[in-house]
This record gives sequence, C-alpha cells and structure tokens, in this order.
Amino acid sequence: MSRYVPARHYISFGIVALALAGFSGWLGLQWTPAFCPAFLFFLTGAMLIVLALRPAIKVFDSHLEIGARVVPWHDIRRVDRTGWISPLVVKLTLYDDEVVMLVYPGEVDCCKHLLRTLRQLASNAMIDGIPHRQYWGEMVGASDARPVVSPRYRVLRPEDEEEVERLYFLLKTVGHIDPRNSSDER
Repeated sequence: MSRYVPARHYISFGIVALALAGFSGWLGLQWTPAFCPAFLFFLTGAMLIVLALRPAIKVFDSHLEIGARVVPWHDIRRVDRTGWISPLVVKLTLYDDEVVMLVYPGEVDCCKHLLRTLRQLASNAMIDGIPHRQYWGEMVGASDARPVVSPRYRVLRPEDEEEVERLYFLLKTVGHIDPRNSSDER
C-alpha cells in the first residue's frame, strides 16, 4: 500500500496568502485600488488551503482510495492526464462512463510517482488514448513475431582479421600458449 498525502507547503503558502490579503485589505481602507490585490490574495489563499485539506490517496494492489471513495482497478477504463503536474490533476473514466477527477497536491516527484503508479496498475485502461499494453511497450502479437537478430559489427579491418586468424591457427598447431615449455627459455 502506498499513501500520498498533500504537501505541507500548501498550508503555509495559503496562510501567507491570507495574511497578505488581510494586509492589502487594511491598505484598501486608505487607498481603494489595494482591494484588488486583497481579493486576489484571498482567492489564492483559499484555494491553497482547500488543496492542503484534500484527503490522502491510498494505492492498493486491488483498488485506489481517494478519501472515502474506493475505485477498483478493473473499473478504470481511461487514465487521462491534464497539463497539471503539481498539483497533479488526472481524469479517470470508469466503466459506466463516470468521470472521477483525481487532484493530488503533492511534491513534483511524488506527483510523477503517483501518475506512473496509476498508469501501471490500471491494466484495463487506455492511457492518454493508447491501450495499456501498447503504452508500456508490450508487443501485441508477440507470439508470432520473429526474434530480432543483433547486428554484427566489424571490429577489425580485413587484413587484421587475416593476421588474427593466422596467429590463431599457429597457436592451435602448437597446442599451448605457455612459453615456459618452449625451447626458447634455455
């Protein structure tokens, strides 16, 4: 089982944004255009707090838990990634055409790991429009495919090959490589 919890920096950034919203609002009492950044800081802070309070995502061998919702792997028909990596936003289409938006506000590495895990374990699903087996590089007709023969590269020039063969033949006729038994040592 893997457990993916929201990153801690979302809550702290949300609190800072809300504090900046309060400060800009206070400045807006003296200078009216300061209400514009106060409103934007408030929206950003509220969104970051909501992301920080998202439920943990648990990945089991048989199913996926998003908070209290349990989604079996065999029910997932499509795993479609959006352009968002952090926070990770993935659209899961179930067997009854129900769409589940998975939002995971985590660290970038954790988001990538969760996305890879989702793609691996949803074995009946189309991944970004590509069948699971084809996405992971499995050959569809692997049983009737002929084995791939590795190419043979030339290491030596033809005249060097002749010299090596001549030396090999000479070595074979002598019967040994060890010079200790030769008459040259005397």
